[in-house]
Amino acid sequence: MHDKAVIQSLDERSREIFRHIVEGYLETGAPVGSRTISRRLHTALSPASVRNTMSDLEELGLLYSPHTSAGRMPTEVGLRLFIDGFLEIGDLTDDERASIEGHCVAVGRNYTDMLTQASDMLSTLSGYAGLVTVPKNDQPLKHLEFVSLAPDKALVVMVTVGGVVENRLIALPPGLPPSSLEEAGNYLSERLRGSTITEARDAILKEIEEHQAQLDALASQVVEAGLADWAGGDGSSRLIIRGSGRLLEDVQAIEDLERVRRLFNDLETKSDLVNMLDLTGEGEGVRIFIGSESKLFSLSGSSMIVAPFSDSNQQIVGSIGVIGPTRLNYARIIPMVDYTARVIGKLIG
Repeated sequence: MHDKAVIQSLDERSREIFRHIVEGYLETGAPVGSRTISRRLHTALSPASVRNTMSDLEELGLLYSPHTSAGRMPTEVGLRLFIDGFLEIGDLTDDERASIEGHCVAVGRNYTDMLTQASDMLSTLSGYAGLVTVPKNDQPLKHLEFVSLAPDKALVVMVTVGGVVENRLIALPPGLPPSSLEEAGNYLSERLRGSTITEARDAILKEIEEHQAQLDALASQVVEAGLADWAGGDGSSRLIIRGSGRLLEDVQAIEDLERVRRLFNDLETKSDLVNMLDLTGEGEGVRIFIGSESKLFSLSGSSMIVAPFSDSNQQIVGSIGVIGPTRLNYARIIPMVDYTARVIGKLIG
């Protein structure tokens, strides 16, 4: 039975009791009992009558009763029904909008830093973990240079023709002299100017393999290692997760601790999560994944609220969102995620 058909099959009493139970669960994370509901109803109704209605809703698969309590909690099906048919989404305050814009703009044109900051900001505002996919930078390059940080590491600074700056940290081969680092930077900058890394990668590697490149051995290693990393290797987006430690602050019982442990394992499977986030690029607007609706969260029983963001060509290039337990404050977080995605889209446009 579809959500609309289920909603239409419920009478006014059932709808009101169902709504109060889900709202109570989202507020406390605990089962909601019949006495609590009878006190909240607009019309007088005995706890016994409330229990009868709760049993009917349980038979429909919308509620269940944990073995530790006589109260009820929404099933994943019930939670989905509530979000699609009953949830009243709030609106952001002017201060919240200004805070989101300020955090995103503060880091200027550095693409990765901006997305990291936005993810961190969502984590702070929501109280859960924020996550964002950083797409490969496929804009043509205007400038590239290496900045030595230590004997074994360097920062590569890439500037696109659109003015977006992206920094990457790379490992350096042992014994690399500054002259080889400068040589590698000049070589790449000359060949990449006006092209994307993906476009130029194969030609550059072929030139090195055939010894046509005028590079010493160590500089060649820097170029090869850099191209493998910057071109993305498997072609997928990169994932940034911020504030995962906040998920532990929501733990209320041993069962919750086990759920968070499983979620941490899910988050470690970043390739699966990136693929899942890439699916949001198939449509506009906020998407909500609840528990076993996603294979990734089938064990941890988590929810993810995520929205795609687009570049100046209206091409969806990434996604940003919040992940946490199923009792997220959907009404508050949905507009927060949506607005952040819109702000990012304007900034990268």
